[in-house]
Amino acid sequence: MKTALVTGASSGIGSQIARRLDSLGFRVILTARRTDRLEALAAELENEAVIIPADLSRREECERLHSETQQYGVSVLINNAGFGVIGDFDKTELDRELSMIDVNVSAVHILMKLYLRDMLEKDRGYILNVASSAGLMPGGPLMAGYYASKAYVVSLTRSVAQELRDRGSRVSVSALCPGPVETEFNEVADCEFAVKGISPEECAEEALKGLFARKTLIIPSAGMKAAAGMMRFAPDRLLVSAAGKVQKKKLR
Repeated sequence: MKTALVTGASSGIGSQIARRLDSLGFRVILTARRTDRLEALAAELENEAVIIPADLSRREECERLHSETQQYGVSVLINNAGFGVIGDFDKTELDRELSMIDVNVSAVHILMKLYLRDMLEKDRGYILNVASSAGLMPGGPLMAGYYASKAYVVSLTRSVAQELRDRGSRVSVSALCPGPVETEFNEVADCEFAVKGISPEECAEEALKGLFARKTLIIPSAGMKAAAGMMRFAPDRLLVSAAGKVQKKKLR
């Protein structure tokens, strides 16, 4: 049976991607910190799921996850775990920001490297790194660390995707760059979206469609695609200023 691993599977985009992969006949390995949520999701799925609770802010937990999933032959990795912190950079809590960087950057980097090596041995597989439209921007005042973390994910994915194309590999890596999605992100970041977001179901559908089509950058919704296209022609200073105004509207 084909096997997919979904991190951050307890809610939002992760849980919806897990449901869609299950409907496509995948055995899904569900990973997050909240075991009760993973168990509830697993009970909904048609195929037997595997639950591996893990705190991906810790390197040893990322390595344990990789080790414990070797027996399943993971062919799809959904690197989805992540969260945001909002506020002036000098006022936000350092420990929370460092934890965000550990999850948004370090865990994505570690898991991508470990599973990519496995997939290259078989010359097949797909990796989806969940970034954000924030990762396409030159910066984002009031969410400076979050924007920077997602820019890292986009840059890493683009670079590795080109390495794989240059080698003629059948392994594909993609970055998902949605705009606002109606998930628990607001609650965790203690903010509110300034504009209406798309549903997690719509985001998951677009994500998997793009992943299996081997797109490097996947931008759900026509509006966000148009905005991303226009950003290429705007000065960085203007984009950063506009991003800051959007973030101000999110503050509760």
